[in-house]
Amino acid sequence: MIGEYLKFVLLAVLACLLVMAAITDLRSRIISNWLNLAIALLAPLYWWACDIALWPDAAIQLGLGITVFAVFAGLFAIGMMGGGDVKMLAALALWFPWQALLLLLSIMAVAGGIVTVITLVHHKLAKREGPPEVPYGVAISIAALWLVGERYFNQFT
Repeated sequence: MIGEYLKFVLLAVLACLLVMAAITDLRSRIISNWLNLAIALLAPLYWWACDIALWPDAAIQLGLGITVFAVFAGLFAIGMMGGGDVKMLAALALWFPWQALLLLLSIMAVAGGIVTVITLVHHKLAKREGPPEVPYGVAISIAALWLVGERYFNQFT
C-alpha cells in the first residue's frame, strides 16, 4: 500500500521536474544539470516502490539509460541535440521499460517536429539573425508527461 502512494508521489515529482525543465528550456534554452540529476536519482527509488528486482530488471533499466545516453551523445557530437536534452533523455530512460521508452521517443519525435516548426515560424516573424535554437526539452517533457499521465488516465489498456 505504501508502495502505491510512493509511486504516485514520485510520478508527481517527476511531472513537476518535467514542467520545470520545459519552462527553463523555453526561457533560456538550457536544462539545468540539477533537474536531470534529480530525475536520474529518483529513478532507483521508483524502482523500489514498484518492487523491481535488481537483477535483471534494474540492470536492464540502467542499460537502457546508458544506451540512450550513448546514442543521443552521438547526436550531440554532430550538433543535432543539446547536452541537457541528452542528459534528460538518459535520466528518463531509467524510469520507463523499453516498450514505453520507444513510445516516448516516438511521441518526442512528433512533438519535436511541431516545436521545431513553431520555433522556425517565430524566428522568421521576429526577423532574428542566425540559426534558431529549438527548445527540444519541451518535446521531451511533453512525451514523458504523456507517459506519466497515461498510467493514471488510461486505466483500460
